[in-house]
Amino acid sequence: MSAREPNAPVIDAESEKWTEIDKFFSDALIAPDRVFESVLESSQAAGLPAISVSPNQGKLLEILARMLDARSILEIGTLGAYSTIWLARGVRAGGRLITLEADPAHAAVARANIARAGLQSVVELRLGSASDTLPQISAERGGPFDLIFIDADKKNIPSYFEWALRLSRPGSIIVVDNVVRDGRVIDSRSDDPDIQGVRRFIEMVGANATVSGTAIQTVGIKGYDGFAIVRVLFPDERRRS
Repeated sequence: MSAREPNAPVIDAESEKWTEIDKFFSDALIAPDRVFESVLESSQAAGLPAISVSPNQGKLLEILARMLDARSILEIGTLGAYSTIWLARGVRAGGRLITLEADPAHAAVARANIARAGLQSVVELRLGSASDTLPQISAERGGPFDLIFIDADKKNIPSYFEWALRLSRPGSIIVVDNVVRDGRVIDSRSDDPDIQGVRRFIEMVGANATVSGTAIQTVGIKGYDGFAIVRVLFPDERRRS
């Protein structure tokens, strides 16, 4: 029997129930869409890791974008562009989405998927390490962004969050995926840099008087995880020490 991958969900009766319930909601609430099916198929064929958001989570991202009437969205971590397309569909007419991807192979798959979805005029994919592309966007005065989705290497989330704050405005929403880590986020002594990155990010949110945030645990086809939602406050909303 092969060893389980470090972040792979444990498959048991309870997680099978999570998966069945997730599928029930997806089947009932999300219409079949060949675009998303082809994104997953092409990503799998290219050997990309199966770590895209679930259909229900993707739909949530689209709804958030529509609720914000988002004109500009920033995504950190493109992979095969599954979440990118959900977000882009929520952008208001004439809006834009910039997505950042460090891996050239992933970016090639993502560009093809974005084109297949007919979203080339909405989505700009920038190839390169986010530590390089985020300063470039800032120098270009590319913000502020109404919605920022962070779904990249977890050890660097604190840095990405700092850049997200610089590229946001009062009222902007910052969503960070994979913050529960199969429950391991509570292990303060973990030597896993991803765990420590998530923990530092959560501590940063709690200590920052200019934002208000929460974290939600989730279960489903992606196992046991969760996401954080942070809102940048207006000056008269900020907590006073």
